[in-house]
Amino acid sequence: MQSPTPRLPQQAAVTRPDIDARLTVELASVVAGARRRALRDGDRQIDTAHLLHSLIETDPEVRDALGTGPEVARVLGYLVQRSIGYGLRWQGSVEDSGTVPVVRDPEAETSGWSPSAAAAMEGALERAELRGDARAGGIDLLACLAADAECRAVEVLRRAGVDAAQLSGRITAV
Repeated sequence: MQSPTPRLPQQAAVTRPDIDARLTVELASVVAGARRRALRDGDRQIDTAHLLHSLIETDPEVRDALGTGPEVARVLGYLVQRSIGYGLRWQGSVEDSGTVPVVRDPEAETSGWSPSAAAAMEGALERAELRGDARAGGIDLLACLAADAECRAVEVLRRAGVDAAQLSGRITAV
């Protein structure tokens, strides 16, 4: 009998062992949580909203960056609604904010990551490297998510009343 839970391919570019070694333990936990959430939601790929949800659940620095309790509660409320309501329109579609060219290659589309999520993860690694850190953390990923005005994570932030551009600026300035 076939499992009703879809399986995400494990060979995603952003989960190669050399990249895994460049993530903090906390960020590796965020990625694992986002993968579980995508599977549970029936999505083919981890997208930026999965990453945002897992970041907020896992990383206190990310919650602090988002602001006081009401902002975090509203964002989490929208993320929960995603799996039971408005997010259903995203199911079965590939998230592409246009920040990177989408390659219509069957292997690329089954990598397990949306193009926007993969770009955000790569950006987090680059951000840490520029800072001189060997490992990327959750705040690096949040900065990259907030900087992509067209990604699903920013749509969630916007709906919750969080100014993503201002958030990105605050994080980048630190």
